[in-house]
Amino acid sequence: MAAAATMAAAARELVLRAGTSDIEEEEGPLAGGAGLQESLQLGELDITSDEFILDEVDVHIQANLEDELVKEALKTGVDLRHYSKQVELELQQIEQKSIRDYIQESENIASLHNQITACDAVLERMEQMLGAFQSDLSSISSEIRTLQEQSGAMNIRLRNRQAVRGKLGELVDGLVVPSALVTAILEAPVTEPRFLEQLQELDAKAAAVREQEARGTAACADVRGVLDRLRVKAVMKIREFILQKIYSFRKPMTNYQIPQTALLKYRFFYQFLLGNERATAKEIRDEYVETLSKIYLSYYRSYLGRLMKVQYEEVAEKDDLMGVEDTAKKGFFSKPSLRSRNTIFTLGTRGSVISPTELEAPILVPHTAQRGEQRYPFEALFRSQHYALLDNSCREYLFICEFFVVSGPAAHDLFHAVMGRTLSMTLKHLESYLADCYDAIAVFLCIHIVLRFRNIAAKRDVPALDRYWEQVLALLWPRFELILEMNVQSVRSTDPQRLGGLDTRPHYITRRYAEFSSALVSINQTIPNERTMQLLGQLQVEVENFVLRVAAEFSSRKEQLVFLINNYDMMLGVLMERAADDSKEVESFQQLLNARTQMESLSVSHTGVQRYDLGSLQPLPPRLSDSPASASE
Repeated sequence: MAAAATMAAAARELVLRAGTSDIEEEEGPLAGGAGLQESLQLGELDITSDEFILDEVDVHIQANLEDELVKEALKTGVDLRHYSKQVELELQQIEQKSIRDYIQESENIASLHNQITACDAVLERMEQMLGAFQSDLSSISSEIRTLQEQSGAMNIRLRNRQAVRGKLGELVDGLVVPSALVTAILEAPVTEPRFLEQLQELDAKAAAVREQEARGTAACADVRGVLDRLRVKAVMKIREFILQKIYSFRKPMTNYQIPQTALLKYRFFYQFLLGNERATAKEIRDEYVETLSKIYLSYYRSYLGRLMKVQYEEVAEKDDLMGVEDTAKKGFFSKPSLRSRNTIFTLGTRGSVISPTELEAPILVPHTAQRGEQRYPFEALFRSQHYALLDNSCREYLFICEFFVVSGPAAHDLFHAVMGRTLSMTLKHLESYLADCYDAIAVFLCIHIVLRFRNIAAKRDVPALDRYWEQVLALLWPRFELILEMNVQSVRSTDPQRLGGLDTRPHYITRRYAEFSSALVSINQTIPNERTMQLLGQLQVEVENFVLRVAAEFSSRKEQLVFLINNYDMMLGVLMERAADDSKEVESFQQLLNARTQMESLSVSHTGVQRYDLGSLQPLPPRLSDSPASASE
């Protein structure tokens, strides 16, 4: 801004000097411009500077000559010198006026110059301050990065120290033996809750010390002696307590299940022994096995002996078979001479023993039954005996698994160490009884009792009795098949001519078969067995043959048909009472009855048809005549 003002002043001075030189030649009085110039005191002005290029003057002159106004002046003959002087005068006046204006505003210009100078100084200081601030920011940024690095390192050290503190705290807590633990182990009775709590703490510390010793921790040596003495004291107190509980089982008339259940509250005692003193744990386990095996054996031997005293006195013998001749029989409604005939071939209410309510009913109490003079069939005694065995075995197996901390094969072996002698004694007793048993219904009911008890044991998650159930079934099934085959053979070998007087009413052998077959079929429907159906099929064939052989003994064809129809109808009626309508036995006898009924209706008017159909009955002769002689053949 100051430079522009200086250049303008220099231009004006140049013009002024050019005009002054011309005026001095023609008009002397105007030479006073130098004094005016000196009075202005404009300072040193350099008009010879290279900034003024004289070549441009020619350009301006040429441009002025081409101006229209200049051309017009030249054409009209205007004196250019005079006109130039006039213009110069006007310019001078204007310049003087302009100078006076500048002089009047000189103070403002000086003030503006000072203000601009002050602003430059302020800006310079601000520039210096911003530079310093920028350098400070750079140093602060580097300091922040340094602090961040230091903070990260401190965080890592803090985490490491916290981890070390946690590990060290766990180690110290695991090794330090508090006074409460020592007092409880040494002074508190084993039945108090605080003894159990501190025993668990002692077990945890012993395990921690063993683990740290394996890692080579030297501090374990400081507490090893204290822990060993406490462990020995705890083992002594636990051993004495558990052995006293086991010995209490041996007291006469003691319900061993009560102290056995009480032992479950202290099952951690045995776990402590198992982890810290295996020899003592084995001693306790062996003592328990020896004591309980004797108790169970004595109990079941006594119970079996007393239970068999309330069995029916009259039981089936080897001669009480289906085909045995009833020579004392006088009529259909007369009482058979065979003992307990109703309980041998008739099911009656005996089937209720496998009903859900009776199956898990309370066991029989022999002395109560003897006082009431009550008697029971073998299957009821068998159910009571094996339900007691099932209930006690399940309880014993679950106790062994929970108290002795075993499972799988180990639990199975320990269970049989306790119950093995009892189970063997029971099997021997059953084998001895079955050797003289000829009651097929009782044996078959026992089979189904075992099948149901096996399912109950499976629901209770007690697999330890599976082998025993298989052994019992291995005794019952062959005996049942043998008795059934004996009855089949007895029917096959029966001679109709030795049966005495015959009539057309249902025969007692067919009634026995009907009752017997319906009983087995109704029992077998609950849990079907194909082998049973095969044996019953063999018996049915022999009974049908027997009926045909007896029918052949009648002299009249009508009597033969009446006898067949009566027997088939009786057997069908009995079977339909218990067996399902779609069973093989019911369908078979229904077909036979329909065939014989049709034959009787045809025989009324068609003798030839009757002869033809009767001839088809086997093993009857192929042809029968109307004469008694031919019928007897």
